[in-house]
Amino acid sequence: MNRHKKPRKQTVFHSLTPDTVISLVEKALVLRCTNLCRPLNSYINRVYELQGEDGAGLIVKFYRPGRWPKDALQDEHDFLLELHEEEIPVVAPLTLQNGQTLGAHENMYFAVFPKKGGRSYDEYNDEQWLELGRLLGRTHVVGARHRPKDRIIMAPDKSTSEQLAYILDGNFMPPDLAGRFKDISGEIIEEIKPRFAGIDMIRIHGDCHFANLIYRPDESFYIVDFDDMAVGPPVQDFWMLLPGYMQECLAEIEIFLEGYETFRHFDQRTLSLIEPLRAMRYIHYMAWCAHQVAEDGFSHLAPEFGKAHYWQREINDLTEQLDRIRSTPVKFGNFF
Repeated sequence: MNRHKKPRKQTVFHSLTPDTVISLVEKALVLRCTNLCRPLNSYINRVYELQGEDGAGLIVKFYRPGRWPKDALQDEHDFLLELHEEEIPVVAPLTLQNGQTLGAHENMYFAVFPKKGGRSYDEYNDEQWLELGRLLGRTHVVGARHRPKDRIIMAPDKSTSEQLAYILDGNFMPPDLAGRFKDISGEIIEEIKPRFAGIDMIRIHGDCHFANLIYRPDESFYIVDFDDMAVGPPVQDFWMLLPGYMQECLAEIEIFLEGYETFRHFDQRTLSLIEPLRAMRYIHYMAWCAHQVAEDGFSHLAPEFGKAHYWQREINDLTEQLDRIRSTPVKFGNFF
């Protein structure tokens, strides 16, 4: 069973106080803050809402130590700054007193962002699909300019294989299920690898779902939370917005691509990656929960993680998804 039953030793990251948070931000930005220090939901990092004496809202994010190297965090910030420079609606980090966007305290890095409120939608109308297509098309024009220094490559033989190895090496599941899990996951990887051959891989958001797109009245949609920025196929940044499986969403895909191709060509062959990417997402999520268990002793979003019924359900879901991948044509509909 899971050998990671105890959380790692508590560090300053786990014991941040309002006084420490406010003091660090005041020093980093050379400004005075009010006493507001409101913790915000974050399963990985520590995030707080502050307020400057001028009333401006600030968001400070303390990155979990050991989760990202400095170069990877800088990749995220550089991408955001490039997007902001092109007037693409993102929330870019503020430049600190040190002339950089990353601050450091003890063994952790932090960044400060302007507060941007908005609302999320769980479904979109035709005009919004067009708008999202244009937004992501513009984003990917910038993303294609160059590669990051230290970000994961979202491909079955890269990120997914590494995530699978982490799960298996961590001994997170009962031994009698480990073999079946390894077999079905390996079968999926081998099945989908050929579909990624020769595909354009660029800087992408990597985790573009409803909650990471906020709408601000009289402005537009903003893309937020670039923590999972990656190198991957552009299709990764819109399949999670679809209301169902690929073949159930051809109308939405067509409208989205009309907006997208206003700014950037979309390789329609990569629509065949949607269901493979869904399978990769399953494994990614399991590895994400495994990291939480290893670091904190439990998973916030999957309290049953590690139990036999949890892994049996995941094996069943992966088996069903492999069947769906095999039954989904590589060429389909009006797009080819």
